[in-house]
Amino acid sequence: MPGQMVPTVDGRPIPEFPDLARMRRERMARIQEQLSAQGLAGAVLLQPSAVSYASGAHFPAGDSGRAALFRPVVVVVAGDDVPHLYTPYPEGAPPDLPADHLHGPAFPDLAFGASVLASAVAELVPTGRIAFDEVPHPLRALLGGRELVSAASVMAPVKLRKTVDELACIRHAQQLNELAMCDVMPLLRPGVTQSELTAVFLDRLYELGDVSNGIDPIWQAMPTSVAAGPWTVHGDIAFPTGSTGHVLRHGDVIWCDTGIHFEGYASDFGRTWLIGADPTPRQQSQYRRWQEVTDTVLAMVKPGVTALDLTRAAISVNGGKKPWIEHFYLSHGIGTDSAEMPLIGTDMGDAFDEQQVLAPGMILVLEPVIWEDGYSGYRSEDVYSVTDGGVVSLSDFPYDPFSREA
Repeated sequence: MPGQMVPTVDGRPIPEFPDLARMRRERMARIQEQLSAQGLAGAVLLQPSAVSYASGAHFPAGDSGRAALFRPVVVVVAGDDVPHLYTPYPEGAPPDLPADHLHGPAFPDLAFGASVLASAVAELVPTGRIAFDEVPHPLRALLGGRELVSAASVMAPVKLRKTVDELACIRHAQQLNELAMCDVMPLLRPGVTQSELTAVFLDRLYELGDVSNGIDPIWQAMPTSVAAGPWTVHGDIAFPTGSTGHVLRHGDVIWCDTGIHFEGYASDFGRTWLIGADPTPRQQSQYRRWQEVTDTVLAMVKPGVTALDLTRAAISVNGGKKPWIEHFYLSHGIGTDSAEMPLIGTDMGDAFDEQQVLAPGMILVLEPVIWEDGYSGYRSEDVYSVTDGGVVSLSDFPYDPFSREA
């Protein structure tokens, strides 16, 4: 694997396990740097991934249609070393959060809760421009003449490059995801249902502890043609392609996709599996071509390389065709969101990719796809980090039943 013997990011080795208190301090310092640089008096964060990033708080996952009412909220005041956390789950607050920064729930989506939050913002950030990542309707009317800006201008740059502790979190999440998959693989036989695979996967996660499931696990039986394919190959929504009572049959080509979270950080696992059969020579050829694309891209990854360099190399080694699904990407990042910048090979085109320059701490989830219409195809996902001198893998799972040598 290309990269360093001892991978470092900004001169620091990636630890075996994250220092969570240090991670929280460094994330808050990055947020404060952006507030200062942009002349902002503060930021109000409501989106769960942003709240997790800014505070390190734990809170239960849930259906988005219901969980929004009970979501925590963070208010960051310019110059303050720690955030103010408003939460219905105080037991999830980090242990080093001062008592005067831990508050009861705000419920910003309800009229009375919006009033509570508006009053808190007025007290904590009485003047100046303030960033919001979301403004629920009940809250908007209470903010008066305050000048509001999008918090994306703050959160996008701070989340782009991970600290070494963030990388350790992502690697640990990936390890737990892969451990759960070790229990799933022995069940890949004709007659098993998608729901049975999901049950085993989630049961193992429960045993591993201190993790949360990010998406409904996907065990998609792929058809031979794009025309008969699931939603995603047509550029439509990615879900639902999750667990059902669908029975997997002999010879099915399964594309699996799972993601769990540890300390708020996502993992991303993807493989192509076969049900009750060995790979045919054509299927082995598809895998080897996928591996050639991946190896070619990884050989180029280092600070200063552009996303356009990577997409051009991937297309060139694949005979001039994009080796990824249309409307998706060659690679994406992960962090407290399961897909975040850098997004490489999107519909935004070459100009967008050319301005994305790799730097230490960026995450690349490579997901090339080799597709032969009429014969299905091969897809896997692995997680990598750009380091000071190259790239390091945060994934460690075999590609069985495929191999380079066959």
